[in-house]
Amino acid sequence: MNKNLHKLYAAKDWVFDLDNTLYPQECALFPQIQVKMNRYVADFLGLPLDEARAIQKKYYVEHGTTLNGLMLHHDIDPYDYLHHVHDIDYSILKPDPRLRDAINALPARKTIFTNGSRKHAENALAALGLEGIFHDLIDIAATDFKPKPEKSAFETLIKTHDINPQSAVMVEDLSKNLVTAHEMGFMTLLVWSHHDWDDEPEGHKPAGLEDTQKEHIHFNTDNLGGFIENVIKQGKE
Repeated sequence: MNKNLHKLYAAKDWVFDLDNTLYPQECALFPQIQVKMNRYVADFLGLPLDEARAIQKKYYVEHGTTLNGLMLHHDIDPYDYLHHVHDIDYSILKPDPRLRDAINALPARKTIFTNGSRKHAENALAALGLEGIFHDLIDIAATDFKPKPEKSAFETLIKTHDINPQSAVMVEDLSKNLVTAHEMGFMTLLVWSHHDWDDEPEGHKPAGLEDTQKEHIHFNTDNLGGFIENVIKQGKE
């Protein structure tokens, strides 16, 4: 038996990020959100799109999310922003029965933890065929708009569901978010891909193979469904 995988199988809680984690980065759902964010910033601040994009990235890097930066510097309505940027085409997501069966078979409580909105998460989960298998969904509003990787966001997650990080797994596509998870005691699972994210700021882009060797990454995979299947198989032996 792989003792490391057995630790994952024995976990009491599995906490999953949503975007670029539960669906393939290559499906290009998130670039739709990127376009919407740029347009929102451009319209709200009265800027050309190229300048709006620069500000969007600056706020993302400095404040964890574009939304947090806009709230701090421009006092925007977060619900209006979230409604706008998540008005996208979810039909490009395809049902993933293998992933559904794998997650559902984990002998643990399963929770979504996202910097997006609840409605966005519900729409994406429905398109992926993953609805109904998670205990709860912690969105950005539930953390008082404090985004991962802020410690206070994780503290809200932990307090809301009485999670013991020492017996919990955090699944993410952003290496930076797993730094906080690791510091708080979670086992960390990084979902990476070969997708080209060169237009994203260094240190803030979804993970590639080069991120898998970082000290705070305990496990990594480019096939989440297959990885969880292996956890279950090894855990039962």
